[in-house]
Amino acid sequence: MTESFRYQNEVLACENTDLVEIAAQAGTPLYVYSSAELRQRARAFRQPAEGMSVHYAVKANGNPAILRLLKEEGLGADVTSGGELYLALAAGIEPHKIIYSGVGKRSDEIEMALVAGIESLHVESEMEFEHIAAIAAGIKRVARIAMRVNPDIGAETHPYDSTGRLVHKFGVPRKTAVSLYHQAAQHPWLQPVGLAAHIGSQITRLEPYRELIAFLLALAGDLADQGIRLAYIDTGGGLGIDYGGQECVPEIDEWVSDLAGPVLDAGYRLVIEPGRAIVGPAGLLLTRVLYTKSQGGKSFIIVDAGMNDLVRPAMYNAHHPILPVCLNNDPEALIIQDVVGPVCETGDFLARNRPLPTMTSGNLLAIMQAGAYGFAMGSNYNGRLRPAEVLVHGDRFKIIRRRQTNEHLLDGC
Repeated sequence: MTESFRYQNEVLACENTDLVEIAAQAGTPLYVYSSAELRQRARAFRQPAEGMSVHYAVKANGNPAILRLLKEEGLGADVTSGGELYLALAAGIEPHKIIYSGVGKRSDEIEMALVAGIESLHVESEMEFEHIAAIAAGIKRVARIAMRVNPDIGAETHPYDSTGRLVHKFGVPRKTAVSLYHQAAQHPWLQPVGLAAHIGSQITRLEPYRELIAFLLALAGDLADQGIRLAYIDTGGGLGIDYGGQECVPEIDEWVSDLAGPVLDAGYRLVIEPGRAIVGPAGLLLTRVLYTKSQGGKSFIIVDAGMNDLVRPAMYNAHHPILPVCLNNDPEALIIQDVVGPVCETGDFLARNRPLPTMTSGNLLAIMQAGAYGFAMGSNYNGRLRPAEVLVHGDRFKIIRRRQTNEHLLDGC
């Protein structure tokens, strides 16, 4: 747990508001975020070094209230779609603080970004490069671009979270990048401004980043020798968080300082794209026990949150700490149980073989470290309604997304 989530009088609280009170007013399942934790983590990324830009990865959690809060803390945005660009602009993030990554940018999304005047588009393929050039010329807007280079560097993370190998769909090889930079430098509607890479997510070691920085600085140096001097180097995001006491994760300031030193010393601005490491520990999923049962030698806790609300356990076999909201009189009396949801899939589980107290209908459980890729990856599968989201400020909270009703299932029909 972080300082923002702790037991007070044997009831789990977010800041100074207990979760029983929040659930009574806002219902369950429910995402709960701590504004204090969000601000503290955003500041931790900004403070270690001057001459760097922090662009929050909107894909981790795009709630407009969270984006506005992070904008207040001076963060820009890393977006991966026209929808995320719209959310960032609607939150008041200045266009010159927005970068646009993503392997499949549509024509209307590229034009939207150019008209908005964002900091840069990160090019992911030769065909996309040609497409951006044609659109920029057609609307007579200079496109500031950076090549996303695939460094062929592995990261010790889940295979679905690894993005830096040549067998992955992301970026272009080094040789291709050099060729595209020279073409861009000669093009009247293209302006090469940066160099970017991203090797994965939920990375818990510094060594892959050190290898990445050496790769990017060598490439940037070669380009400078050829007359192409870039303004920034973007090392991506991907810093992991501790999901259960097993990971030895670098501290934020250690990670940032490790990246910033070599890049700034070489005379480039450093751009980083943290997402999970900002919002992950700042949120939890609050769920209520519906039933319990035992069969086949197993004990099940059936709750009102399912894989449609938090897909990470089913998709990545991810571990999230789970805490009872109210402590009982004997915290040592734990039994091994599965926490499962109501979705009609065997993969609909939130935890397997977890030591938890005996639960009864109506009890509350808190699924921790759920602020990133929780609501953002949710769905209406099985006709289930998307949960509400609340943001806590000390001893009060505000609903920042209303719970869906059945009528929302007809949206667009």
